[in-house]
Amino acid sequence: MSSAELTTPGLGGGLRDVLRSRYLLRLLVAKELKVRYRGSVLGLLWSYVKPGVQFVVFWFALGIFLGMNRNTENYPIYLFSGIVLINYFNEALGNAARSIVGNGGLIKKIYLPRELFPVASVWVSAVHFVPQLLVLLVACFIGGWSPGPVQIAAAVAGFAIVTMLAVGLGLFFGAANVYFRDSENFVDMLLMIATWASPVLYSWTMVRDGLFDAFGTGRGEVLHTIYQTNPLTIAVELFHFAFWMPTTTMPRTDPLLAVPPNLLDVWTPIGLGIALVVILAGQLTFRRLEGRFAQEL
Repeated sequence: MSSAELTTPGLGGGLRDVLRSRYLLRLLVAKELKVRYRGSVLGLLWSYVKPGVQFVVFWFALGIFLGMNRNTENYPIYLFSGIVLINYFNEALGNAARSIVGNGGLIKKIYLPRELFPVASVWVSAVHFVPQLLVLLVACFIGGWSPGPVQIAAAVAGFAIVTMLAVGLGLFFGAANVYFRDSENFVDMLLMIATWASPVLYSWTMVRDGLFDAFGTGRGEVLHTIYQTNPLTIAVELFHFAFWMPTTTMPRTDPLLAVPPNLLDVWTPIGLGIALVVILAGQLTFRRLEGRFAQEL
């Protein structure tokens, strides 16, 4: 055998192996879904119940008690379009970060592409995302939603950004968690911040105005640009643009207040670019660490 054919034990072809192992990926997804709802009465209906309860709590606390209903047109749709996307990210990353340790018994017994486990966790989260999206679509249609190709493309771009982020960070923290079990606690803290660090519960204009009042126009603009560079912020605003904005009068009366300027032509490519870099960094870290997974587990 020539030296060109030799490979380091435990190392595969990365995410390319996931594409070549689609059948195994489907089996892992089916296994995770079956294990998760074993003995459950409601089963997949929990995908409706959990975000529904979360929506009601936030709607009462922010929409009614703090007056967001008065300040934001069709606030329930605004709120839910952000919640479904951020919940998808939180579930996908949380499960992907624990996927290698959680499947340690299987990893120690046989070799298969280890990237399958974080990717399967993200796929399972996408399955749970679909029922929530259907509820959002029903609410949007009731609110007079009439999307065009641009809105559909924006929704796809927002979903793609979040999926790429979840896969990339899931690879990174999934590998790190094998060696440093504190990683999953760091992920939990990160996910707690994610909901509040993106305009899910509030509007982007509140962030801009608050920063301008606190730091002045110059520094406030810089801080707001940093805030806007967050890929989750971009993805949430894309969902607002796709689902919430067409149900309001803002596109006709005040389009500049609906979503941040240059959302589609500037911020969306930036968000996709950052998400791609995160995937590459996550894959590189995963490949550097996966060689000793079996021994460490």
